[in-house]
Amino acid sequence: MTPYATPPLLVAFCGSDHGPWRMTGMHAVRGEPLPPAERVWIGEGREIVAPADSRWTLRGTTSHIRYTNGDELGALQRRQAGLGRPQARRAALIPISKSAEWWAMPQDARRQVFEETSQHIAIGLDYLPAVARRLHHGRDLGETFDFLTWFEFAAEDEPAFDAMLERLRATREWDYVTRECDIRLERA
Repeated sequence: MTPYATPPLLVAFCGSDHGPWRMTGMHAVRGEPLPPAERVWIGEGREIVAPADSRWTLRGTTSHIRYTNGDELGALQRRQAGLGRPQARRAALIPISKSAEWWAMPQDARRQVFEETSQHIAIGLDYLPAVARRLHHGRDLGETFDFLTWFEFAAEDEPAFDAMLERLRATREWDYVTRECDIRLERA
């Protein structure tokens, strides 16, 4: 089954002293930062019990593809690598919130900004399969962040990952971002 055909999955990312991912850096790109933590623990499923020492918990759910057309979906499915690859010992968790103006637009207008103007999918395709990712929707759950994107990559691909972020952050889409944190991790 492809990552685009799976049923919704509830996920919690917890900043704590426990977890398989050691935090190597965290900074607020826009808006308020998250409290510091040593590690990130990830729980999946309906019965998630976060570590007692969690300083923050970010929740999201995988969902249907929203801004992707059929050709783009096919390209993503052909090139996307899976999560959990042994060589992908680095990761990034990037929670993002967008403005009320973004959410007031109809979905076709958001799609126009997202892909036709900003080329979000096209930019991402340039970095596949080196960078694997999974998007989680927090807004659907009433969470603080609208989106939580989890990325995994090998150490030698981190410069390419940084280049991808630089390209994305330079687009018109990012004019609508009100809060963004960049959390870098390494598999412990």
